[in-house]
Amino acid sequence: MLQRKLFLGARLKRLRRERGLNQSQMADQLGISGSYLNHLERNQRPVTAGILLRLAEAFDIDVKAFASEGGDTGGATQLGEIFSDPMLADLGVSRYELVELADNAPSVAEGIARLYTAVREVQRRPDGGEERRADPRSLITPETWVRDYIQAQRNHYPELEEASETLGGALAHPLSVAEPLRQRLKEAWGVEVRVVEPEILEDASQHYDAQRRLLMLSSLLRPENRTFGIAYQLALLEFAPIIARMIDAARAPDPGSRRLLHMSFANYAAGAIIMPYGKFLRAAEEHRYAIDRLTSQFGANVEQVAHRLTTLSRPNAKGVPFFMLRVDPAGNISKRYAGESFPFSHFGGTCPRWHLHTAFQTPGQTIRQLIETPDGERFFTISRTIERPIRPDLRDDALLAVGLGCDVKHAHRIAYADGLDLKNTPATPVGPACAICPRLNCAYRATAPAGRMLAVEENRKSISPYPFVPS
Repeated sequence: MLQRKLFLGARLKRLRRERGLNQSQMADQLGISGSYLNHLERNQRPVTAGILLRLAEAFDIDVKAFASEGGDTGGATQLGEIFSDPMLADLGVSRYELVELADNAPSVAEGIARLYTAVREVQRRPDGGEERRADPRSLITPETWVRDYIQAQRNHYPELEEASETLGGALAHPLSVAEPLRQRLKEAWGVEVRVVEPEILEDASQHYDAQRRLLMLSSLLRPENRTFGIAYQLALLEFAPIIARMIDAARAPDPGSRRLLHMSFANYAAGAIIMPYGKFLRAAEEHRYAIDRLTSQFGANVEQVAHRLTTLSRPNAKGVPFFMLRVDPAGNISKRYAGESFPFSHFGGTCPRWHLHTAFQTPGQTIRQLIETPDGERFFTISRTIERPIRPDLRDDALLAVGLGCDVKHAHRIAYADGLDLKNTPATPVGPACAICPRLNCAYRATAPAGRMLAVEENRKSISPYPFVPS
């Protein structure tokens, strides 16, 4: 199973801290000595196949996901993007070297990733400012920091899940959860909910006036988004101590990141209140992850359900480990969550051969596709358009697209894969950002591959606009 030595110290340490264990306690559960675990965490010893199996048994983890590089900032794939930049490409750093760096010195790799992210931000906003000079970490935007933090946690927060499931279960209603949520806000917190004209809120979709104990929701919001807005405000009030502890533990580098993380935690809790973990997982398995069935049962929209599907990582009660992307018609990525080691591009867009982009041509339809990454991994994906939560100007485009996917080994559990020969159906070759994609004959290539010699001949035109000499 192991073709190279695995140094997973950073991931082991994170797993131990997530479970609230010290080294001695974790070592006991793994049946190894404390000193040996210490060596593993400091990357002085590789993690063996035996240790991985013990981890799977003791902590109910997915061995492949744990051992993969996906989910950690500074992983080999992200380093590959960084070293494909023109200012570094001439170094010719090999994939092997990047893997060695990510495995043996994960903190150094993460440092490189932070520095590169900061450089890109300086290029985008060269004005800088006194605050950035005082604390260079502020060069990493709150959005980038929060995205990486959420990914490092695998988008799953046990404490929030437990509290949300308890509250959501108490507020269950056979017709709609919106009314019990509204009553809870009124009776427990003295907060009234009111739908108001958009002109009152100006550029906001909802606003909580703490002095008047009034939550105002824009009349432009769709019903499921109003429900989510009520759940969001309830989460802020009900789970304030929990969220405060989580924010302190995250050690956000600046106030902006702290506020955005606060909002992210409340959004997460809102989804978990509306779709309580156990009930949602049972429904997802029963309906074989049919999104429309889940939206109907829980009064949620497609995006809310899709996001919830990426959070089902509770030990001993896991769902299909989905990854998710949300894009606009121009290809800009506004949400990105990974359940497994899907090779997301950290600094670029997505591969145009993935049907996520063609979903805009068939609004409302679910498009299924088998894709294959350059390393031979196969994924089953579904893509479909969604409508923006609010559309203040009818002249604006209302559509976004979401893509969900998982390792093809899980596809038999998903209704959308019915009738598809998962073993023999050809998969569409996709790749990461064009600059680091190794595929030779791709007509969709938008940029030349970094660090590769072009093979352009004046008397011969190739399929790819940027043919190159294979390494």
